[in-house]
Amino acid sequence: MKQFIEIGKIINTHGVKGAIKVEPWCDAPAVLAKMKRVFFAPKVSGEPFAETAVISGSVQKDKVLLTLDGVDTVDVAIALKNTVIYANREDIPIKKGSFLIADLIGLDVIDANTGRIYGKLTDVIQGGSGDIYDIKTEKGSALMPAVKEFVKEIKLDEGIFVTPI
Repeated sequence: MKQFIEIGKIINTHGVKGAIKVEPWCDAPAVLAKMKRVFFAPKVSGEPFAETAVISGSVQKDKVLLTLDGVDTVDVAIALKNTVIYANREDIPIKKGSFLIADLIGLDVIDANTGRIYGKLTDVIQGGSGDIYDIKTEKGSALMPAVKEFVKEIKLDEGIFVTPI
């Protein structure tokens, strides 16, 4: 499992004191706004992720405004535009029985009754009424609602067990 999880992308600056506007990739923008630290991917392969303290965070509509330590001018903030930010897995609050999407991608999707492998999960599309699994099969892509009526069990070391229609 990855130690650092993508949680958003810096899409713009906010104000003149270096605040940034982030497109959150979390279940709820408030999760990102409450982070105490974020990380940037290394510029050179093999180097560690760079940790940056979050001074303040707030939700504005469906975006997150962050003030980061060391980002105190609009010029520094502009230089970060289009940068992906990460969280340490240990900093992400996960409810019991829930999973990070990053951990589900690549898992086999298996028929809970027969053991037949339908394919691999390639994406989780988050919609208004619920998540939809995008599964790569031998015949192409298949979509399945990620609801308890279809998804019977998830085992990170085995796969996603489903009972389709």
